[in-house]
Amino acid sequence: MPINDLGSDLQYAIDLLAIFAFALSGAFLAVRKDFDFFGTIVLSEAAGLGGGLFRDLVLGVMPVAFTDLGYFFTPVVAAAVVYFGHGLSLDHKVRDNALLSVSDAVALGIFSVTGTIKALDHGMSTPAAAALGMASASGGGALASLVALEVPSLLRWNRDLYALPALAGAGATAALHVGGLLNITTALGAATFAVCLRLLALRYGWRTPRSQFWRKPFAGLRQQAVPSHVPFPSEEDTVVSRRPEIDTVTFRLSARSAPEGRHVTDPRLLMMRRADGGCESGQGQSDDPAGAAAT
Repeated sequence: MPINDLGSDLQYAIDLLAIFAFALSGAFLAVRKDFDFFGTIVLSEAAGLGGGLFRDLVLGVMPVAFTDLGYFFTPVVAAAVVYFGHGLSLDHKVRDNALLSVSDAVALGIFSVTGTIKALDHGMSTPAAAALGMASASGGGALASLVALEVPSLLRWNRDLYALPALAGAGATAALHVGGLLNITTALGAATFAVCLRLLALRYGWRTPRSQFWRKPFAGLRQQAVPSHVPFPSEEDTVVSRRPEIDTVTFRLSARSAPEGRHVTDPRLLMMRRADGGCESGQGQSDDPAGAAAT
């Protein structure tokens, strides 16, 4: 299996290209979150180097991000391009931005292939190498999302396919290795396959199906929708209670704000309960029969 046919110079250039593409997605996320320049650099570094850092740690080698300045400064350049690029058109919906979608798809495809190749080069089994290639492709974006306090796209059913294209690229690379067909041309073909699958998913809205719990209208684990007739508490109904260990806010819906003759509990408000199952003192009590309280 001619893994070594992937020359060091070409491998280096491909790595920098993938890092720059992933770093762009992290920088776009930071700008959309209104981070400062330092925050934009942090998210760019996380998105660009997070997957490779995880891969190298699993392989037990020194992460290249700490040994080569090119790997470190590439996300910085991407952060500067996005942060100071006044001509760039940013949409609040990330998937609607063509530049971000294409760069992220390219990085996903490249990292899925290069991560798998590096794992195979270090003697990992074929399935393990494919899994690590998938993780290295999706790890950077997941890390950047977590830093920005967002749920990573690969964990959400309402996001277009993300993990599957990475798995397709890594799996194709592993299959080529098993068949003795892995070389520069076929590796680029596997990366292109993953990129195209990701772009097609973005174009046609391909997504994974939802859990069976959400398909059943009365499933116990399903989050219930907020009734439209339940009013949100006004400032007059808000009482702030401070305790040393926790700050709580008590809401009371008065008779004038609750539907007439009905006991209403607003599911948008989370009830704070004691460990023994009882409500906190002074909380969860309604001022009148038509009201309901929650904290």
